[in-house]
Amino acid sequence: MSRPVIGITSYIEKAAWGVWDVPVTLVPQGYVDGVTRAGGRPVVIPPDEEDVGVLDRLDGLILSGGADLAPALYGSPAHRETRTAPYRDAAELTLLREALARDLPVLAVCRGLQLLAVVYGGRLHQHLPEALGTSAHRPAVAVYGEVPVTLAPGSLAASILGPSATVKCYHHQGVADPGTLTVTGWSPDGLPEAAEDPARRFVLGVQWHPEEMGDDRLFAALVDNVRTTVLR
Repeated sequence: MSRPVIGITSYIEKAAWGVWDVPVTLVPQGYVDGVTRAGGRPVVIPPDEEDVGVLDRLDGLILSGGADLAPALYGSPAHRETRTAPYRDAAELTLLREALARDLPVLAVCRGLQLLAVVYGGRLHQHLPEALGTSAHRPAVAVYGEVPVTLAPGSLAASILGPSATVKCYHHQGVADPGTLTVTGWSPDGLPEAAEDPARRFVLGVQWHPEEMGDDRLFAALVDNVRTTVLR
């Protein structure tokens, strides 16, 4: 049997290797490794808002982390600390909305959870040190925070990870209002750390970075769901 094909949204950044220093389409290797170890076939998706035809070839979708969302998407002015990537917003909004319309399994990571919340009618805190009075979620530049998370009994998140977890995170924004998503995980400061849509086959967002933890359980759950609901 062929491996489930899992699309992973990507960044466009300037990168240097060998003799080159040019813009590239990239995604952290942890996503690719996590999907591969879970038995899936990872496919990196460059940002492209022109059409959603790529979904015809995918069995599941991962929304990767990255830059802040444009606050205009949820009706707010930009905070001075907000750093956006409009090319990703446009492409991923189009892709996510169509994936939801098709009931394609979706795992949303960090920025991905925030995108999911906005699509479901929610809004974000733009700077957690001001909104919650804490820098625990991004203690310093290029330093991951370690945050304990409590997960709701009976939720998809808890069925995968158990009642609690300690996670690696790196974000200064977070979900203020989940819209119609169901919040199923919280950090001690009350910030939503996991949210899902129980009405769909698999729609789960987490505010942390499983690809940086060597914890493949979320990737495995996505791939297993594809096997049982999409490829059966």
